[in-house]
Amino acid sequence: METQTTIGKLTVKRRITKGKGVARKLRNNGLIPAVLYGDKKESIALTVKPNELAASLDPGKRHNTVIALTLTDDGDVATETVDAMLKDYQIHPLRRTLLHADFVRITAETRVHVSVPLVLEGVAPGLKEGGVLHQVFRELNIECKPADIPDSVTADISALNIGDAVHVSDIALADGLEILIAANQTVAQVVAPRIVEETTTEEGEEGEEGAEGEEGAAPAEEK
Repeated sequence: METQTTIGKLTVKRRITKGKGVARKLRNNGLIPAVLYGDKKESIALTVKPNELAASLDPGKRHNTVIALTLTDDGDVATETVDAMLKDYQIHPLRRTLLHADFVRITAETRVHVSVPLVLEGVAPGLKEGGVLHQVFRELNIECKPADIPDSVTADISALNIGDAVHVSDIALADGLEILIAANQTVAQVVAPRIVEETTTEEGEEGEEGAEGEEGAAPAEEK
């Protein structure tokens, strides 16, 4: 049965056979092995089309997409649909192709742990004074319900002078979101630029010329 995959929806097939030989055969046929687990229920082995899995992911949320996973039997008949998220996946180190995927069952009330990008908003006055912006975290681990997962978390840096910082406690969050890092943790700061002074003495310069002009000097020993 041909399916048209849309964002947040994916049709997969239950898989009875397991093992390395089976996985290799699936990949040779353009498929990958996968597994569905969680919610205190028995794990289910699956077969997935990697291109359809990629198409089911929201471009903004990526692996944080909540997917309506429709399970089918050998006759391509749908047996059940569950809400799930892509928990983990394996990529071939050279070809960069998808080799395996893990899905975890979720419910509307499940509080999930996800990693989302940290976006810095505004222009720090300290940058105009010659300061350098240092972003400590590019992503933040948060906890929330599936429907509340944001594409990103924003931190305002528009008040930072040289020496100032933004901490976790300074980030304004929507209701239901919790950052899983200590409140006093620095996420971004404006630091003073490094000043590197180069000093060259006349004696050093003359010494270099003298060494270069010595006759019969032995070449440096290679180590």
